[in-house]
Amino acid sequence: MTTTASVVAFDQVSKAYGTVRAVDGLTLALRPGETVALLGPNGAGKSTTLDLLLGLKRPDSGTVRLFGTSPRDAIVAGRVGAMLQSGGLMDEVTVAELVRLACDLHPKPYRPSEVLVRAGVAQIADRKVDKLSGGQAQRVRFALATAGDSDLIVLDEPTTGMDVTTRQAFWATMREQAGQGRTVLFATHYLEEADAVADRVLVLHRGRLLADGTAAEIKAKAGARRVSFDIADAIDEPALRALPFLTGIDISGRTVRIQSSDADATVHALYGLGVYPRNLEVAGLGLEQAFVAITSAEEAKSR
Repeated sequence: MTTTASVVAFDQVSKAYGTVRAVDGLTLALRPGETVALLGPNGAGKSTTLDLLLGLKRPDSGTVRLFGTSPRDAIVAGRVGAMLQSGGLMDEVTVAELVRLACDLHPKPYRPSEVLVRAGVAQIADRKVDKLSGGQAQRVRFALATAGDSDLIVLDEPTTGMDVTTRQAFWATMREQAGQGRTVLFATHYLEEADAVADRVLVLHRGRLLADGTAAEIKAKAGARRVSFDIADAIDEPALRALPFLTGIDISGRTVRIQSSDADATVHALYGLGVYPRNLEVAGLGLEQAFVAITSAEEAKSR
């Protein structure tokens, strides 16, 4: 792996807590200007991976490099901005005071007034930090992460607690950041955000990289498609569940939703049952469904 050409480079990185391997031989590289979503079920190793990247934890084996140097050196140089899911906010100070402090500490600071406006917290600049709502606190954390001209922005569940309008404004700002050549890495449970925002999606499972590609490539990797239709007559549920290549089925009233690894064969067999499906739709899986399919298949292999 060529670490000097990468913004982030993990090379055979492992980290264990007792008998639990939170990160297990992880190798990956992030390139300049990418917006990357980090996905995984609870316990997949996302938080530990971000901690290793930010130098908050040290790997048991392997190396982590940022811009060809150590995480600590990259952070001290002001090349990394981070927004963690919790903590990091001082009580008994105002939002403006906290943002001003972050700007003063950054090697390449922006003007505090610009940071407040960009993060959408100018209207609450005089409010004490301990009086903020959850969504407001998240926006303040974002302001701290973007207090200076950093090349890499790391976000851990950034939109938790934000309403829909605020989330949309947040991602519009992040697109601007990426458009200026910065690399953005974010961990999220909102898979629709990953689908809409990320150039690249990484799926972790038990500390290993299970999938790496665009959202479209991750969906294709699941190897299944969605088939939905309505039935006017009585539903023969056992016959439907016996259709070939089914990987999942949901029957709600007269509406049937199927996941199939060979949608053409499944639909052909459906007509072979003498069923006349109405409002028939065949489509690819959404990212959330593909994510569930991929991780479930991996769980089944490990049993």
